[in-house]
Order: sequence, then structure tokens, then C-alpha cells
Amino acid sequence: MAGKFVLWLTAAACGFAQAPAVEIRVDQAGYPAGGPKVALVAAKAAAGEFTVRRAADGIVEFRGKLGEPAADADSGDRVQAADFSKLAKPGKYYLDVPGIGRSWTFAVGADVYARPWYLAMRSYYGQRCGIAVDLGKEFPGYRHAACHLTGAMHASSGTEGDHVSKAGWHDAGDYGRYVVNSGITTGTLLWTWEMFGARLRDVKLDIPESGNGTPDILNEIRWNLEWMLSMQDDDGGVWPKQTSERFPGFVMPEKDTTVSYVIGTGKEPFKSSCATGDFAAVMAISARAYKPFDAAFAARALRAAREAWAWLGKYPNVTFTNPAGVATGAYGDGNCSDERLWAAAELHRATGERAFEEYFLANYANFQIRAAGPQSWGNVAPLALWTYVLGGGKDEAAAREIRAESLSAADEIVRRTAANPYHVSLTARDYVWGSNSVAANYGMQLLVANALQRDAKYVDAALDNLHYLLGRNTFSVSWVTQVGENPFHHPHHRPSGADTNAEPWPGLLSGGPNRGRQDNAMRAKLAADLPPAKMWIDEQEAYAANEVAINWNAPLVFLMAGVR
Repeated sequence: MAGKFVLWLTAAACGFAQAPAVEIRVDQAGYPAGGPKVALVAAKAAAGEFTVRRAADGIVEFRGKLGEPAADADSGDRVQAADFSKLAKPGKYYLDVPGIGRSWTFAVGADVYARPWYLAMRSYYGQRCGIAVDLGKEFPGYRHAACHLTGAMHASSGTEGDHVSKAGWHDAGDYGRYVVNSGITTGTLLWTWEMFGARLRDVKLDIPESGNGTPDILNEIRWNLEWMLSMQDDDGGVWPKQTSERFPGFVMPEKDTTVSYVIGTGKEPFKSSCATGDFAAVMAISARAYKPFDAAFAARALRAAREAWAWLGKYPNVTFTNPAGVATGAYGDGNCSDERLWAAAELHRATGERAFEEYFLANYANFQIRAAGPQSWGNVAPLALWTYVLGGGKDEAAAREIRAESLSAADEIVRRTAANPYHVSLTARDYVWGSNSVAANYGMQLLVANALQRDAKYVDAALDNLHYLLGRNTFSVSWVTQVGENPFHHPHHRPSGADTNAEPWPGLLSGGPNRGRQDNAMRAKLAADLPPAKMWIDEQEAYAANEVAINWNAPLVFLMAGVR
């Protein structure tokens, strides 16, 4: 009996006798050893002190006092900060708050985001279309057979017959493939390589192409680029998407046997300017990125970008809406001028040719870098403006203006983030469909600002957004599948819902809180007057809160690469 009592005391000392308290919010992946380390506590009654204990034995490594409670209007929480930035010793820890409990376990170390980055980037392999996928021994049962191999031209495309249906990534929780969303996704991932490639060159993703001499991040991106290239017509224009006419049910990819149609605008010229502009920009970046590894592919990408640019000169603003009989995603955008500006900027950076710079300089002033509302699939102008400066654009007045505007916006984001009780850059208006990607894109914006002018405050604020995504939020949940001790479990993601695995496919970012409540599950279970940051439920049917998407994962990949 005495022995059992001693064992119980030991377990209690180590924190194992109680479940973690959701009132304590930490980044469940961890904190870089040399950076700020803040946990948040949101309890009914204010707490006073906290300790940070070693996860292995409960030994106290740090003692501190909680900050004064701060009211967070976006969540309705009263939040106290637990600052343990002085703890730099690598290891695994948990926070202990008397009267409240212990936190989820987290790490402190030199590369705490290596594993989450691997899962988030490798999630694209899981989204591959047209090939059998198997995540291997670490994830037994996470596999599917080759899918969506039957392709055809839809009547709206202006042509007819069969069409190749291989390569590309399933866009989101559905099985469609969309050029516009692929544009911002692959562009962001290629920027990840261009800005942080030295850190990523030797990272293996355990994909079929691993070991072929090309870095795996580029190997994976190329799978989607090959599909995008198949969507370009002989005249240089690009069809917007390849999908079935309706969303399929929750079946595995190979069980969706509907025809994958190349869908166009339904009238001359049948292609769309937004898709073609995104395509031209991405192919120009690809020409730069792949040249050291596959010069022939780089040249092919550049030719495709030039042909797309020429088409845009004839058709600068052909917009897209779903044609009759098609009900899949539209990614509708009524103004394609930002896509054209991005194409011009990336082509100038890739070639140095004056014609592209002249177009950029004649049009860039129509756009601006904002402190509220970062880059997105519908707003790619920031990428155009930044690439002109990062690529060494020679017009000093334009470069100076863009740099000043970018830094001013970043300074405002830093101030807003520091004032937010949850230390996140989101405004109340940012809790929209895919709000977690908005947080990640703010992080990307801050890291770009840091590239324009080195300042630790930009990196720290970017990290704050990552901490929010990985558990330091009002739900105390990691919004990346299979990352952390308390990740979300029920994404709106067909393979995760249709397979027999206990957990969803790894590395996927939830859409996050959404004050719009556009699905029946959210409307039925969440009151309309809830604060915006509380508008989330972990349910498969709640697609407006819990869908996943390739463009949401992309800034997460960028952010984790940039702060590693």
C-alpha cells in the first residue's frame, strides 16, 4: 500500500494525475529556444503564479507571475499572459498554474517546427490526384489508389474530346482542381523555396521522387505545376478548373468515378484572365526556381508564362462564373488586374526585360499593401509589389514607395498583435471562412517585411500567429491535424471522412473560426451572437469552419520555414 501511495505522489508531481486544463493555452509544438515564450491563461478567476515543469519528471525549471487579466472582445475571454522567455534550456515542458491545472506538453528547442513543417508540406503528397498515394510505415492505412483518371473537355471550354486528367492536387476537402487557387498556393510555396531554400534543400518529404537530385519541396510542387501546364490552351490562355459537375459524396478519391471536366467560361475566349495571370506568374517563378535542377523544365515554364502574358494582352479581364450545370467552386473574381500585375512583376524578375517592368511601373500605384487584409487568392497584388523590390527592381522611386508602405503596414500589424490579448494579428473582421489562413498570411506578410528590413519585432509577431494556430487560442486546440497533444480531429476532408483511420490525414490546417456560419452544422450548434473567435466547431459537417484547403496550408508552410 505504501508503495502505491509513493507512485501516486510521483505521478502527481509529474503532472500525470490530471488531464491538461484547456484554460491554459500553449503552442503545442513548442517555442524556439532563443525567442519569446508566452503562454496564455483564460480562467473564470484570475490566477497569480505559474511554474514551467519538465515533462519527464515534473521538476520546476521556471517560476513566474501571470500578467493582469485583459478582456478579449473577439472571444469574450479574460486572458492572462505567462511569460517564460528566459527559459532557453531545450526540452519538453508543461505549464502548471495552481488552482487551474497543467497545460499540454510543448517543446523548447532549436528547431521545434521541423516536424510540423514536414507534415504540413507533406500533406500535399496526400492531396495528389491521378496517382496512387501511400504515406508509408509511419502512417499505415493512409493511402488511396490512383484517382480521377477520366478527363474530358466540358462544353463550356469551347472544345470537345478527352483531356488528360493526371497530376495536380485536390484543392480542399473536395476533389476539384482550380488554377486560381493553385496560383496563390504554388506561388507561396515557390516563394518559400526562394526565400528559405537554404534551410529546406536537404529536407526529405519521403515522396516517390525523393533522392532524384531535386529538393523535395520542388519535387512536390512540380506535381501541381504539371497539371497547371495541362490547363493552358494552344493560344496561351488558361482554363479555370478541372472538376466534376457536382461535388461528390464522402468517398475515397478512387471511388469518385465521375468525369473530371476541363471547364471554361462558356463563351469566347473560353479561358479566364485571372487564371491566366496567376498561371503566368507561377510559371515565371518556376523558371527561376527549377533552372539549377532541370533547365529544360525551367525553359518550358518560361515559354508557357510568355504565351500566357501575350494572351492577357488581348484579353485583360475575362472573368469566370460557373457555367450552367456546374456547381463546384468558382473562385470568382471580378477584377483580374492584380493577377496581371503579378504576372508582369514575376516575368520581369525572371527575365529582366524592360517591357514587363514598364507594365508594372505603369500600374503598380493602383494597388497597396494594407495592414488589414493580407494577400489571398483574390488579392495577389502584394506578391507583385513585393517581388519587384525583392527582385532588385531598378526604379528607385517605386521600390522606395513599396518598401515604405510594406514596413508601415507591418509596423501596424505588430502594434495590433501586441495589443491583442491572444497575441494574434486578426481583427474582428478577419474571422471569415479560412480565418486561420488569414492569420498565417499575416505571418507571411511580416516575414516579407523582415526580408525588406531586418527587425526582430516582425519575426516575433509572425511567430505569435503561428503560436495561435498551434494551440495558443481560445479553444486550446492545435489547428493542424496530428500536431500537438490536442489537435482537431474532424476536418471537412473527404479522405479523412471516408477512410477507416482513427485520425484524419496529417498536416492539414483547419479553416478556423468563421463568423459567417455558412453551413447548417454551425448554424444549428453555434448561437448567432457568439464572439467571432468562438465561431468554430470540430465537426466534419461544419465545412465553413473545418474544411481544409491547399491555399491555407501554403502560408503555414511559409511561416514555419521562415521562423525555423
